[in-house]
Amino acid sequence: MSQRLAHTALVVQDYDEAIAFYVDVLGFELVADSYQPEQDKRWVVVRPKGENSASLILAKASDDTQRAFVGNQAGGRVFLFLQTDDFWRDYKLYLTRGVEFTRDPAVMEYGTVAVFKDLYGTLWDLIEFAD
Repeated sequence: MSQRLAHTALVVQDYDEAIAFYVDVLGFELVADSYQPEQDKRWVVVRPKGENSASLILAKASDDTQRAFVGNQAGGRVFLFLQTDDFWRDYKLYLTRGVEFTRDPAVMEYGTVAVFKDLYGTLWDLIEFAD
């Protein structure tokens, strides 16, 4: 049996501002952005640049229940983990682009890591795993 996660849905407030953050600030690539008339929504997919990278579906909240979870999809815990091949390069770049880090970089047994917020407050690890 061969399986893998294809996409992770991330509930956002607005498609265009989310695309701007993930593409222009974090440097992800825009994989798809198409209107789905039968559901009156857009199919927006972004992913970090790199081989075999998982992708995010940017799913605009469509009601009050969904809007309540924007920025807090994991109950205040780190929700997503962005692996990098050069922690310090990306950390410094993100600082210059205004990304807010909530935990300073730390060198741990498993790698170098810091926690940042996306534009809505969702927590991410930026991590370069140790060899």
